[in-house]
Amino acid sequence: MASNKIEGKKRAVLSILATAMMILIAVFAMVPFAFMFMSSLKPGTEIMRYGLTLKFDPSISSFDNYAALNTYRDGVYWHWYKSSAVIMVLQTVIGLVLSSLVGYGLAMYQFKGRNLIFSLVLVVMMVPFEILLLPMYQMMIRVRLMNSYLGVIIPYLVPPFMIFFFRQYCLGIPKELLEAGRIDGSSDFGIFWRIMLPIMIPAFGAMTILSCMNSWNNLLWPMIILQTEKMHTIPIGMGTTITPYGNAYDVLMPGAVMAVVPIVVIYLFAQKTFIAGLTAGSVKG
Repeated sequence: MASNKIEGKKRAVLSILATAMMILIAVFAMVPFAFMFMSSLKPGTEIMRYGLTLKFDPSISSFDNYAALNTYRDGVYWHWYKSSAVIMVLQTVIGLVLSSLVGYGLAMYQFKGRNLIFSLVLVVMMVPFEILLLPMYQMMIRVRLMNSYLGVIIPYLVPPFMIFFFRQYCLGIPKELLEAGRIDGSSDFGIFWRIMLPIMIPAFGAMTILSCMNSWNNLLWPMIILQTEKMHTIPIGMGTTITPYGNAYDVLMPGAVMAVVPIVVIYLFAQKTFIAGLTAGSVKG
């Protein structure tokens, strides 16, 4: 009994220490966002004079900078926002559908060349994007997809990491479910849609958040493809507010705050499936 009490106390202490550590890490993670939000309420001249501080002065703080987003370069910020949103939605939806089908097929079906295809997926994962930059750029010119959303989306239609993740997730699903579906008379797509898709929801949740983040924050490829100002995405547009001739902090800081909102909203809606998807297979019962 005494040993059980000691073990219980140790677990309680460790739980308290772990909670305190997580709170401390969360506070440190939130500090940059706090600096960004507080700075977005101040005039640009104050930021240039004192830099980023958490000092709050009600006499100079207001939401006027957020209203200035509507008038900056004739409201171009919201064109950047639209471009980022369109690219993110299309890239994520198409990528999830195609990658889940490929990963599911590699995990659940036996066919010639299956291991070769999976090896190629792993090889592509190890190739730096910068190596593929020039040939992809030349290809976009030849197919006349420069300065178009499709030109940005095509290289990310079937991300190798998504294929790898869905394959590994599907390997943990009993193959007996396929046989049960066939006995019920379902086609292969029917089995995937009615049986496998509900089971794969945690994987979809995890990949949705990661894909949205990668698409929303992508800078290099959209900057090469999108040439007109109104088609720029938020990372490109925000970069244009800082120039050798002047820095538009009145737009940069509130624009950065607004740019965080979609990712936070997506994570709040998908956090449970995100955690379940990333931890799938870590515990076997």
